[in-house]
Amino acid sequence: QVQFVESGGGLVQPGGSLRLSCAASGFTLRNYAIGWFRQAPGKEREGVSCVSSSNRSSHNLDSVKGRFTISRDNANNTVYLQMNNLKPEDTAVYYCATDALQECPVTKSVLSWGQGTQVTVSS
Repeated sequence: QVQFVESGGGLVQPGGSLRLSCAASGFTLRNYAIGWFRQAPGKEREGVSCVSSSNRSSHNLDSVKGRFTISRDNANNTVYLQMNNLKPEDTAVYYCATDALQECPVTKSVLSWGQGTQVTVSS
């Protein structure tokens, strides 16, 4: 059974940083593209960033370019999202997932969703 567990969220002031982790079980993460998504209250879930099986990264949102970095640690079956210069509009629950394909972007037809991790950016 494929499971993703997200962690690392929290409350941070504008301009602060967080590093989110995505740990996979029942699944060999290195073989597939992994995407980070987020969902703010009252809004649809949207793709944020993606890293392909060949370790090429991309961002779905122009608003995170230059601030967010996605990376993968295949040895530990984990993907990270480093978020710098956070803004209030980044407030959302963040999820990681895969559609079991090798290339980005990861579509919303994912194998499963985890519980997500809450990121709140507020002064």
